Amino acid sequence: MGKILFFMCYFLYVILRSKKSFHMLQQNFYNNSNRYVKWIFNNYKKSILTVDWLFSIIVIIGLFGIDIGYLMAVFYFIMFIYYYDYLKFEQVKIGLKLTKRIGRMCITLFILYVLLVIFYKDSNYVYFLFGVLASLNSFVIYLVNVINKPVEKMVYLHFFNMAKSKLKNMNRMSVIGVTGSYGKTSSKNILADIMKVKYDVMPTPQNYNTPYGLMLTINNKMDKFLEYFIAEMGACEVGQIKELCDFVHPKYGIITRIGVAHLDSFKTEENIIKTKFELIESLPHDGIGVLNADDPKQVGYSIKNDCRIVWVGIDNDCDYRAFDIKYTYKGMSFKVNIDGTDYEFSSSLIGRANIYNILAGIALSHELGMNISDIQRGVRSIKPIEHRLQMKKMGNINIIDDAYNSNPVGSSMAVEALSLMPGEKVIVTPGMIELKDKEYDYNYQFGVEISKVCDKVILVGHKQTRAIQDALKDNNYDESNLYVIDDVKEAFNIVGRDCDAGAYVLLENDLPDIFNE
Repeated sequence: MGKILFFMCYFLYVILRSKKSFHMLQQNFYNNSNRYVKWIFNNYKKSILTVDWLFSIIVIIGLFGIDIGYLMAVFYFIMFIYYYDYLKFEQVKIGLKLTKRIGRMCITLFILYVLLVIFYKDSNYVYFLFGVLASLNSFVIYLVNVINKPVEKMVYLHFFNMAKSKLKNMNRMSVIGVTGSYGKTSSKNILADIMKVKYDVMPTPQNYNTPYGLMLTINNKMDKFLEYFIAEMGACEVGQIKELCDFVHPKYGIITRIGVAHLDSFKTEENIIKTKFELIESLPHDGIGVLNADDPKQVGYSIKNDCRIVWVGIDNDCDYRAFDIKYTYKGMSFKVNIDGTDYEFSSSLIGRANIYNILAGIALSHELGMNISDIQRGVRSIKPIEHRLQMKKMGNINIIDDAYNSNPVGSSMAVEALSLMPGEKVIVTPGMIELKDKEYDYNYQFGVEISKVCDKVILVGHKQTRAIQDALKDNNYDESNLYVIDDVKEAFNIVGRDCDAGAYVLLENDLPDIFNE
């Protein structure tokens, strides 16, 4: 009876632990580039050195011939209550998505435990074995992911071939690829809003920029009347953009800006640049690539393709250059000289980063045959992009939501956008991540820029924001206007309590749950 109670309480607890481990596995892209394994060891206090190991004290008692089934049952029931309470109050930004892939792994986990129960239920080692498995649950889920790899490969090939077949029959459709270290989703959506004035256009939804994301879009959303498919393309390793290009065969391509995002996995900036240009170098000879003339990494690259290249920019002479730029807190306007004539464009979007994205949309739309009046109308109709310098209201507080992610160039442009706003200026940020050995320096510089603009600073994470704190201190920032917290939810309480009515609050970056302190 004691052993039955043990298994009942044990599996209640293991279900909760496994849910958390699956969540972290999913947020780490199912261990792509060993991200999940790195998370386990970087967060060993959460994943390895946990209170679960207290079970070993009970096992030692059992060595003296005492039946410990009831004690183990009580222990795991207490652990279940403790962990349930912990998860209930844990800060979670994006919860576990119960996809079919997670479902398949749950089945594998179930089978694994059933086999262990069958073979070890009468063994004297059952409590020790199952106790170790609970304590090392993160590794058990890693093992399940490895076991399921052949199945996932078969599923992938099935949907991949289905998508390839569908693309082959889309004779009237052309593919536009959009990549870069940042600004991909914004540029993609802006281009789609402009081109929809004349063409039947479909962009990949949200930030679907992986082979799986493209397959889902093609198989589930693409129809035979489509004229242009705008495919966002993401990568964290050399060759991944080429893989996407070999899949969808873009005729046109846009590179937004090249920076140091995912430097941990790319290893070097040269690898990042090479990977982004895989898009341009995959275009056919009659294709068109749109590049940024203000990005030294793009200007200095020797392109191995003879396709047509169109340059956009603000600071340097190029094919489509924005000038006479006017910013307000309600939006912005600028002029572009096209075919010898100056044309004015206006948008409700804010920020220098969005001017580059709009310029890329103007350039490619014009190259594809749209007239200027239609392009102007398309620019005016551009919808705000969620979590990317998106203006919102929270009571009498103005929110500039740039929470999707952050990088050295984007964060600087976001602070610049905040500086244009009237009234009190506030920033809420956890800083920037995945910048390898340059992370401290980039965050320090970010802190210097913050110190010049922000009336109040709310930093999320004591350890994560150390570089920004150092920069504020070195620049004599008033400590009474600095808040360092561990839960982003607390930031909204501070804003509501301490900020002026009409204040502008920049939400810069929102780290995934894997970075919770």
